This record gives sequence, structure tokens and C-alpha cells, in this order.
Amino acid sequence: MATLGKAKRIVVKIGSALLVNKKTGALHQEWLASLAEDVAQLRSTGTDVVIVSSGSIALGVSVLGLGATKLTLDQSQAAAAVGQIQLARAYEQHLAPHSVVTAQVLVTLEDSSDRRRYLNSRATLGQLLQYGVVPIVNENDTVATDEIRYGDNDRLAAQIAVTIGADCLVLLSDVDGFYSANPSHDNSAVRFDTIEEISPEIEAMAGDAGTDLSKGGMITKLMAAKMAMGAGCAMAITLGSPLNPLQQLLDGANATWFLPKVDPTTARKKWISSLKPNGSVVLDEGAVRALKTGKSLLPAGVTTLNGIFSRGELVRILTLEGEDLGCGLIAFDSVEALQILGCHTKDVEVLLGYASRGALIHRDDMVLQG
Repeated sequence: MATLGKAKRIVVKIGSALLVNKKTGALHQEWLASLAEDVAQLRSTGTDVVIVSSGSIALGVSVLGLGATKLTLDQSQAAAAVGQIQLARAYEQHLAPHSVVTAQVLVTLEDSSDRRRYLNSRATLGQLLQYGVVPIVNENDTVATDEIRYGDNDRLAAQIAVTIGADCLVLLSDVDGFYSANPSHDNSAVRFDTIEEISPEIEAMAGDAGTDLSKGGMITKLMAAKMAMGAGCAMAITLGSPLNPLQQLLDGANATWFLPKVDPTTARKKWISSLKPNGSVVLDEGAVRALKTGKSLLPAGVTTLNGIFSRGELVRILTLEGEDLGCGLIAFDSVEALQILGCHTKDVEVLLGYASRGALIHRDDMVLQG
């Protein structure tokens, strides 16, 4: 499918049932090896890949010998703690022969709902991708309770796709797409090749049909699609069980593609522009020229700060004459920004007492007029 072939940044969601044998609790080693081949091939073309993987609890249950009994919260968290090591090691062992470095990233719902944590997650994942690393992301089940849980990795994968500005999200599923009804129960069910808008009629077709090892169903997949499409990210639902599932998708395997109307950059800038500003920064002439050539805003180019704001909040960007140049998400709170006002980047760490990311407003977090 051209959507996957042209993607520059891909998130792949993998459920427990694809990774773990339900009866034995063992990893599907051959399948994982084939997935590693696909990921390595994508990386060789310069495509960024993030894997959102379930499986830690299922693996931990096997190691601890907990059997098929219903787990308490404490047992689930203990199983996750044991299984996370197994899961991370499995990905590392299968990707290392392809010279692909992996990283484990554990998150909870709080990491996306809290602005500071969200920005930290975005920065960390972005830096890992710059290094060519393949992050393996999972919900941090060792600490997550119901009030701070995503609850399913479909929506977690969509949130990660939004966070990193991915242009493609692939949900490897136990079905080969979105159907008008449950194909297991209705022979007349029809698979959609593409969906460009999730209408009430489409939503009514979704049923909750997750497998024993996975908590997701078509309802959560539609929720994930809404989130992804809103951020300019295309999403595919395709059958994950065949070997080399990503290559199969590239070769035209059955799938349903949810196609956004805009690209991730346009969607992000639209979202930034919709926020309410909580202050403003006034720039000198040199900084104005730098911004117009696509540069980030550095502290040295700011003459005045107005308002009280937290890190990640929106501020207006003004010239000395008061002309409105645009807006952006500021990387420091108002107290810290005042401390480094007009300073060179090399002096920021000394003034604040910690290493910062340098730019006051990064160009990717900025929307300029015209």
C-alpha cells in the first residue's frame, strides 16, 4: 500500500495474542524474527519506526506460573514487572542482528494528559528516533491503576503517533480490516478498503470483539483512528498473524486504511493555532530575520516577556513595533524564561542550574503568520 511505502515515521501496534502462545506462554519466536526483518528493512530506507507492544503481563504470568486464574491488581503488576524484562530482551535479541538499537519506553495516561510530561515524552522519543533507535513502548503496568491507564494499546499507539508526529499507524490485528459487521458471525459482512470519515453509521458497525489475550476490539480501534486522523496520521488495520506482516501490507495484503484530510505538520500547526495564548515574547530584529528563515527562537533574540505561563503553553510572538508574527509553544515557564532573557544558549545551563534544550520556542512548535 502506497500509504505505508511513503511514510517517513511509522508506529506499529502489536497485541499480546500475536506475541505470546496462549497455551504455553512462550513467545512466537519465528513471527517476532520476521517482524524484526520488516522493521530493519523500513529502517534501512530511513523510515522511523516505533513499536507499541503488549505482552508483558502475558509473559510474566508464564514465568511466575500464575496459570489461567483471574489476576488481582497486585498480581498483574508483579507479572508486568517480570514480563517487561522478557519483552524488552526479546525485541533486542531479534533486532540486534540487523544492527538496530532498541529502547524501552514505559508510559501511563498521565504522561500524555500532563503537559510537562507530554513534552518530555515527545522530546525523548524524538531524540531516540534521531539516533536511529527503535523505541519499544508499552503501558507501565507496574504502576498504572485504572485512573491513570489507557486500558488498551490501540489508543496508546494512536497517542504515541500523535506525540511523535507520525504519518502512519499500523494496528496488527486478529482481523484483516474493518467490516460492516463481525465477519466471524455474519457471512454478509463487507470489509472497507478505505475510510475517510468516521460517521455515526461507521461507529454503529463496530463491535467489541477482542481476543482472550487482548482487551481491544473494533470500538477501541475506531477511537484510535479518530485520534490519528485528527493529527494527520493515516491508520491501517490489517491481519498481524502472517510472517512478515509489514511486508505483507506493503505488498497489498487486505487492510482498511483510515485516511486523514491533512498531513501531520498541517494538523499540528492547526492545533497550536487553536490554543489560547497565555503571554507574549518580543523579539529583536535579528531574531525576526532568523524566524523568517525557518530557525527556532533562541533566548538571545528576546527583549521582553509578558504574562505568566507554564512550560508548553502558547505565547504570541511580537516584533519591537508590536507586529504579530505568530505564536508558539514555549519551552520554559515564565520564571525560567525571564532568567535567561537575552542570554546566549551556552549560558542557559549556568543560569538555570540544569541542562536545557536550548531553544525558547522550537520551530516545530511555532506557527508564523503568512
